[in-house]
Amino acid sequence: MSPELSDDFDMPPRVVTGDADADERAVESALRPTRLDELVGQVRVRDQLDLVLQAARRRGTAPDHVLLSGPPGLGKTTLALIIGAEMSAPVRVTSGPAIQHAGDLAAILSSLAEGEVLFLDEIHRMSRPAEEMLYLAMEDFRVDVVVGKGPGATAIPLELPRFTLVGATTRSGLLPAPLRDRFGFTAHLDFYSPEELDQLLHRSARLLGLELHQAASTEIAGRSRGTPRIANRLLRRVRDWAQVHGEGVIDLAAARAALELYDVDEAGLDRLDRAVLQALCTRFGGGPVGLATLAVSVGEETETVETVVEPFLVREGLLLRTPRGRAATPQAWAHLGLTPPRPAAGTSAQLNLLEESADGTLGVDVDVPPSGSDRFR
Repeated sequence: MSPELSDDFDMPPRVVTGDADADERAVESALRPTRLDELVGQVRVRDQLDLVLQAARRRGTAPDHVLLSGPPGLGKTTLALIIGAEMSAPVRVTSGPAIQHAGDLAAILSSLAEGEVLFLDEIHRMSRPAEEMLYLAMEDFRVDVVVGKGPGATAIPLELPRFTLVGATTRSGLLPAPLRDRFGFTAHLDFYSPEELDQLLHRSARLLGLELHQAASTEIAGRSRGTPRIANRLLRRVRDWAQVHGEGVIDLAAARAALELYDVDEAGLDRLDRAVLQALCTRFGGGPVGLATLAVSVGEETETVETVVEPFLVREGLLLRTPRGRAATPQAWAHLGLTPPRPAAGTSAQLNLLEESADGTLGVDVDVPPSGSDRFR
């Protein structure tokens, strides 16, 4: 194993992931906005949702069902709680994986009050029987409870109060069309700009009682990968550093020192991101290389590299997904401070990538090396 990659097999917990455990969600709850006018970013979604809620209040009815999609950490749970607050209605929170039987869903639906908001996180992971029951509940506000078994089974219709279902998903493509069509309002949350994250960080600092300098806020925002959850997490880690090693004030020096300690570089890449790029550039000449081969070279599972690492690298223009595998872009070489190899005329991988891009074939994942190549033998 090459020395530059030898310490990347034992990766620490990532501070730049959009996912959060139960403990972190409890901490986040203190920083969540409670009204739409307090929400930073997502301007278009905020304006559209505000119109839906205002119209529902004027009619005196529950608003249409709402589907929120987007990567983790962008505020889907926050928006669901805001909907309840704006409608002065209680919010019932559950998740798709927790509903494995139709009876589980029937018990939740039958206990809802008039106008209550049901927030169903990761709705695409709900079981199929429960999903089919949800169709009827969303459209006709009733469920059919089956009593008995076999030929003597009887379906008893159970009327439900009018409620609002707020579904959240990180993978909207896995939702069946009949379920998507039953939502009256669908919103996709976009990544935040550095300016929006800067506003969010100042708001969080005020709530936490921190003195945050503008230069430090800009530094943290630029390394937060466009995700509010990551920005707030990095702010808390910088706060820890400032309280232990500094004067308790979050200035630029404290921000840079803390982020260096947690291996978050200027572009928001952490050790695992850089390990993938380092392996791609130094071991495989920039690619293309198969996903499985690349994952083995950094000691990670294929799924981890594909679903955790690649999305951000592709979005930042550091990595390409081609029909013959993954390839590093010139920006990746520059970010690592490396000089790309000088390819032979007519055989340049970059030329091949440009041809494939022009054909519109980028994005197909194949782990087979080019014909006639012995690079991966």
